[in-house]
Amino acid sequence: MKTALVTGVTGQDGSYLAELLLNQGYRVIGMVRRTSSINYDRLRHIQDKIEIAQGDLLDQMSLIGILQEYRPQEVYNLAAQSFVPTSFTQPVLTGEYTALGVTRVLEAIRIVDPAIRFYQASSSEMFGKVMEVPQRETTHFYPRSPYGVAKVYGHWITVNYRESYNIFGVSGILFNHESPRRGLEFVTHKITHAVARIKLGLADELRLGNLEARRDWGYAGDYVRAMWLMLQQDAPDDFVIATGETHSVQQFVEEAFGYVDLDWRQYVKQDPKFYRPAEVDLLVGDATKAGRKLGWEPTVDFRALVRLMIDADLKLLQNPNHGYPPIAEEIKTQAGKSQGTGKP
Repeated sequence: MKTALVTGVTGQDGSYLAELLLNQGYRVIGMVRRTSSINYDRLRHIQDKIEIAQGDLLDQMSLIGILQEYRPQEVYNLAAQSFVPTSFTQPVLTGEYTALGVTRVLEAIRIVDPAIRFYQASSSEMFGKVMEVPQRETTHFYPRSPYGVAKVYGHWITVNYRESYNIFGVSGILFNHESPRRGLEFVTHKITHAVARIKLGLADELRLGNLEARRDWGYAGDYVRAMWLMLQQDAPDDFVIATGETHSVQQFVEEAFGYVDLDWRQYVKQDPKFYRPAEVDLLVGDATKAGRKLGWEPTVDFRALVRLMIDADLKLLQNPNHGYPPIAEEIKTQAGKSQGTGKP
């Protein structure tokens, strides 16, 4: 039985990855920061199957201690300050977690066991003011936020440890990936949650910023599979993970409101406070390399993604104790509907 350590296990990606690893027969160790209140909602359906270890990306010794105690063969570093708007108001904290935190994990691996395979969660936000369309592994980075800058550091320090210490370190340059488990502060879940509330008569408006920004949106359950595949290869490498399609925020809004037979124009209001100081206008990825070398491809398309998120929000609002279903159930529910276009 392999052992895997997942930092950021209580987040969207961490919960999906932990579920996938359990299905692959792993012993899963989930690292969490010690706080007065830890939210395990996303892990509720698998919490009794994983082990929780307390550690912090700001504390080098805690990382060394976890590696020495559990001796994982694989480490997936998903922990970060990952909300772009917050990175503008807390740039130093973002740098500590999202940039230097990566170095601390890599140093712990170098000290305890350099044979550990390491996955770093890189981001399409590193491309920022894009230098070419679509973006691929060779595209130059031009980050437009403290978060994007910090992710560039984390990406290159992973490459540096790979080349300097022969550590099996890979970076997944993941484009936007969403799900019902996405935080409500992110625009996609902000939209679908508001649509569900409006449909149920619990709200009457949705305030958004830039409706013209375009993103390459995929399903988080698909993207964690790519993370795992990267660490199963014979040699370490970096991969763009994306759908290759781009949609505007307005198109997301139209799809979401249209699914529940509402006219978005009656409810959506643009609010300047939700605009970024420096906007990223267009992100769309080329995952050809991942398809060729990993055999990876997305299984849930844009329309099915929006709809499965709304279905989940409607269920949770009507029954808060419903919780998050496993990946297979999540996809099956949407695929079974005549409107769904997912291809599980």
